[in-house]
Amino acid sequence: MPAATPSRPGTGPFVVDLRDLTRQPGQVKSLERRLSAPEGWTVAMIGLPPGQPIDLVGQLEDVGDGVLVSGQIDFVLIGQCARCLTEISRTGQATFQELFVYPGRAADDADLSRVQGQTIDLEALVRDAIVLDLPLAPLCRDDCQGLCARCGANLNDDPRHSHTDTVDARWAGLSKWVQSQSE
Repeated sequence: MPAATPSRPGTGPFVVDLRDLTRQPGQVKSLERRLSAPEGWTVAMIGLPPGQPIDLVGQLEDVGDGVLVSGQIDFVLIGQCARCLTEISRTGQATFQELFVYPGRAADDADLSRVQGQTIDLEALVRDAIVLDLPLAPLCRDDCQGLCARCGANLNDDPRHSHTDTVDARWAGLSKWVQSQSE
């Protein structure tokens, strides 16, 4: 899943400056940002189009070995219903929490998020909180009827939609034979 990367390390809209935290355990800094979704934050039928606003509210807490980042993300998903293909737009909300360790701490675990100089980059954290929770088959509503398999009509618009029975052309000769046998 590609994500936009900042042009220089330590810069970009998802990068948070930690200079206000003085590495004293228990110190808390609030975090509030309106960001824009970069390219690639979608799955097959739904996601955040590039530039879509993302509201992030949370806090940064110094916990001795690093900075614990936690909060909530509000966003709007845009996509198509998997059954009837109508456009859908719905609000979404995700929570996140991650420890970014200071340089020189827990060096044996390469999977840990790390403080880079005096900054942390929240892009991967925010992307994962949103994208990993996206529905693979979004629906416009729970009881969506989908499309008619024969003609493609939206069954939500006409739930009594039906077709007269027609005989497959390959069986037409047999149909005539059956009629002649019943006479």
